[in-house]
Amino acid sequence: MKLARFHVGHEPARIGRIDGNVVVDVSHVPGVGGSLRELLPALIDLEPALAVADGPRFDLNTVRLLPPVDDPQKYLGIGMNYREHAEEARKAGIPIPENQFWFNKQVSCITGPFDPIIKPDISEQLDYEIELAVVIGRRCRHVGVEQARSVIAGYMVANDVSVRDWLQKRSPTFTLGKSFDTHGPMGPWLTTDSEIDDPLDLGMRLTVNGEERQNWRTDDMIYDIYEQIAYLTQVMTLMPGDILATGTPAGIGAPTGRFLVAGDVIRAEIDGLGAIENTVIAEPRP
Repeated sequence: MKLARFHVGHEPARIGRIDGNVVVDVSHVPGVGGSLRELLPALIDLEPALAVADGPRFDLNTVRLLPPVDDPQKYLGIGMNYREHAEEARKAGIPIPENQFWFNKQVSCITGPFDPIIKPDISEQLDYEIELAVVIGRRCRHVGVEQARSVIAGYMVANDVSVRDWLQKRSPTFTLGKSFDTHGPMGPWLTTDSEIDDPLDLGMRLTVNGEERQNWRTDDMIYDIYEQIAYLTQVMTLMPGDILATGTPAGIGAPTGRFLVAGDVIRAEIDGLGAIENTVIAEPRP
């Protein structure tokens, strides 16, 4: 099942089920409301009702899709988790970590699947990174690798937009360079775990202005998503709605200096999950 958050005009956010090119409003189903994060702990129980619920139907072209989860407690990313990407990072002067390397993306960076990405005036090194985003479905701690899939609610496409000159030069951690406003586009909807046979065997592609820059598969992860969950939950409690960006494949802009500029259109797509598309705009003047 694919579940989206969307606006119709200026009305409050609704939850909808994606049926082809139509979104069916299921906000009226008991236990749903307007927050996808809040319904996640009950998602398994709600799925049968959501799958058959009828409600107002809207063509996808007539609504504004919102980030499926706009209010997670945590948005975490793992660095250099694809083999070829780790090698290109090494060539760009970025040391390869010996263990899982995690950083925060502040949740204020989250934006919608088709919303613009702002290029900061203070940077000339704006970069893209297609990632499989995992959404946690229930509160969990000390989760073993074998049990890790049971805590996943679903998956999204994410673009881990990065400001390289702040990421590697202006800050001793990745947090600032990963957390600029609008630098967390995701969506276009949450695809529930039950709909994906194997999240470790999905094709992923990113283009800039129609030119392919990244084309890889999720089976190239150094640490797969179950190992990631097991590692993190040794340290912290993961909560419903928490987002894990699970790494990007080779082809980012940093090694070649092909950074994003205003007017660029970035499309990121993952098999079975849909696509997001965002246009880079200049930073608005106050």
